[in-house]
Amino acid sequence: MEQDQFAIRDLQQFITLWSKTYNAEGKPDWSHILPYYAEGIVFRDTIQELRGIEAFRAMTERLTRRSSELEMRIVNPVMRDNIISMEWEMTILFAKTRRSVVYGASRLKLDAQGKICEQRDYYDLWGDIMDNIPGVGKLYRRFMKKVFG
Repeated sequence: MEQDQFAIRDLQQFITLWSKTYNAEGKPDWSHILPYYAEGIVFRDTIQELRGIEAFRAMTERLTRRSSELEMRIVNPVMRDNIISMEWEMTILFAKTRRSVVYGASRLKLDAQGKICEQRDYYDLWGDIMDNIPGVGKLYRRFMKKVFG
């Protein structure tokens, strides 16, 4: 059986692909990496759960439209069998706002064909954004510590 040209084979290949998506030149571009996602991709993060490549593609297009700039730095990537895990630091500039850094981690699962069939992103969206709003960040953290800490 011929191997799909859009199969993820190792960690270095994945890092190279992922790094092209989020670059220092402005808007993110997923066009080169979308063929590496399975038709039945299940994506979940703090905000949403999506099923299928079309829903995932629509989400990437929305994020591209909403962000003036988006950069991602991959930290501590690991691949074990068919699971890729990594921490990341995403710097985002939405239209009419200041630059914000969101810290997170992702777990990706590859199917038998080497395509990403599951992606789970973990991050504290509100805390990281609140930290970048003058006067609000300290109040938010104080509230969180009092209620949950």
